[in-house]
Amino acid sequence: MKSVLLLLAVCGATPILSSCWDRMEINDLAIVTAAVIDKKEDNEIELSVQVFIPKSISSGGDEGGAGQGGSGGTTLVRTGKGSNISDALSKLQSKIPRKVFWGQCKVFVFGEKLAKEGINEELDFLLRHPQPRERANVYVSEGKAKHILESMPPLEIYSGEVIRELSDLHIGMQVTLQELNKMLMGKPQEAALPFIKMLPPGKGQTKLQGVPYIVGTAVFKKDKMTGTMTEKETRGILWLRDEMKSYTVTFQPKGVKGEISLNPVSAKVKLIPQIRNNKWKVFVKIDTEGAVIQNGTNLNLSNPKTVKAAERSFQKDIEKRIEMAFLHIQHKKADIIGLGKEFYRKYPKQYNKIENHWDEIFAELEVEIDVVAHIRRQGYINKPAGLSENEVKDK
Repeated sequence: MKSVLLLLAVCGATPILSSCWDRMEINDLAIVTAAVIDKKEDNEIELSVQVFIPKSISSGGDEGGAGQGGSGGTTLVRTGKGSNISDALSKLQSKIPRKVFWGQCKVFVFGEKLAKEGINEELDFLLRHPQPRERANVYVSEGKAKHILESMPPLEIYSGEVIRELSDLHIGMQVTLQELNKMLMGKPQEAALPFIKMLPPGKGQTKLQGVPYIVGTAVFKKDKMTGTMTEKETRGILWLRDEMKSYTVTFQPKGVKGEISLNPVSAKVKLIPQIRNNKWKVFVKIDTEGAVIQNGTNLNLSNPKTVKAAERSFQKDIEKRIEMAFLHIQHKKADIIGLGKEFYRKYPKQYNKIENHWDEIFAELEVEIDVVAHIRRQGYINKPAGLSENEVKDK
């Protein structure tokens, strides 16, 4: 009898254990590819999402872009407004017949107005909700961010993909949700995000065919945006953060007409904090090497003496870039390179004493830059192209 009862219990439980009671079919999901968050004049939060249209693949679709009315293109844009991002999402969901799914969203953009007033609440939602990826990239847009989703770039299938591809090329800073949270929770509580503008459409193109592109960096103190940095200043910050991966350095050797362009293939960066006699100082040590991709001078780079002279100019150019970037963030009192963390690791007791006024210490910090730069390869040719033997100089 006991065996029979046990068998009945197992058979009765099997359908319950094997069923997918909470399953969600993909046909019931609205897959978000990119999302932007703006703040309206009445302080309402405006959440806009770019939703992928599955039938656009089977039907051939258009040449990419976002459709406002739901017809044409590979994505559509829907917007919801509310007192906070959760409220806005509930309003947004009422406009989409499928369940909004964040799992494939790789791009989040904050509008400029929201960024200046503070992103703490919105960041809390994105990190607390189980679906948004912590490894999704985060940006700040010039003006209203919704315009980015509404654009129809001619090369990629939707605007969110354009921004993601640019980040993968390391054009500027690359910051994820998780990294942003760490920056704002760290000792200095300062952060930086890529800053996006819209490239105007070309001749003969429609207004919506403008393309988003990364132009620099938005600087944050705590959760509020305090200013921006140019592309050139951003490259200096990338040097200091040891994140230079895809870039070209162009410089003019001393006493020579024309320029030389290098595509550096490696760079090692060290930030060494030091406190002596109550003076705070940081040593920036950089070891880099590059290959010549264009020689617009009349210098013969196969000559060792000429190469040494070019390397000195290469070194000076990097030093200027880093010095300019450092002066900018010191003026803004924004430690976006995480130098406070380095001092805390090496001098925890001293840092704890000045933690509340680290901004003032950082602004007056003495900086010493030491760059070792080498030119390892001259390309497939040694002498400048298109010049006769008499025009080529060995410096």
